[in-house]
Amino acid sequence: MLELLEGRMLDVMKHMRRANVDYGKSVAINVGIPLEEAVRLLEELERLGMLERTTGSAVKSTEAKYKLSEVRKHHTYYRLTREGDHFLRELERDKVTTVLKLLRGEERAVKLLRIAERVNVDHALTYAKLSGLSLEETIEELERLVRVGLMEEDESKVIKFGERRAKPKRETRTHHKYYRLSRLGELVTRKMRKEENKAKSDNRE
Repeated sequence: MLELLEGRMLDVMKHMRRANVDYGKSVAINVGIPLEEAVRLLEELERLGMLERTTGSAVKSTEAKYKLSEVRKHHTYYRLTREGDHFLRELERDKVTTVLKLLRGEERAVKLLRIAERVNVDHALTYAKLSGLSLEETIEELERLVRVGLMEEDESKVIKFGERRAKPKRETRTHHKYYRLSRLGELVTRKMRKEENKAKSDNRE
């Protein structure tokens, strides 16, 4: 479910909330993405339970806010489900808590976020060694975490002494992709740690 945090996925959901009912070509135009991408995202959001297909043979202008009059259906129309609307509201009210909920069951993602909190910035091979994942799995998961905004690539040409906490080195010129937590990732891992410490404290009592 972390995929729900991807920028284009959220853009489509927010557009659907504004439009109420809409179809692929209109979504593509209004969100500014290719038609094939819009159709793929609509189908994926339906699979995740965030959207549902509308029934009936016509769409009224009171339903589809981007339509000026009632039209016969010639396309597949979608609307937000209650779950989709609830998710957007939760995300806007408390993004960090909502992200933590999405991370439940995401063992690989959580493992790499914890490592990132510890090492600060490093390349995929270090993450792979520390996580026990294969390099291929590690790169795939790191790139996924970048796409959903929990990690980011460090674009510095030089990694300064002390920044690589896993293995402090003198100033290093970057020859690989280096990854670190994004601001959202920092907030999420911080809250994760606080909740775990509180749970441990409660258990001791």
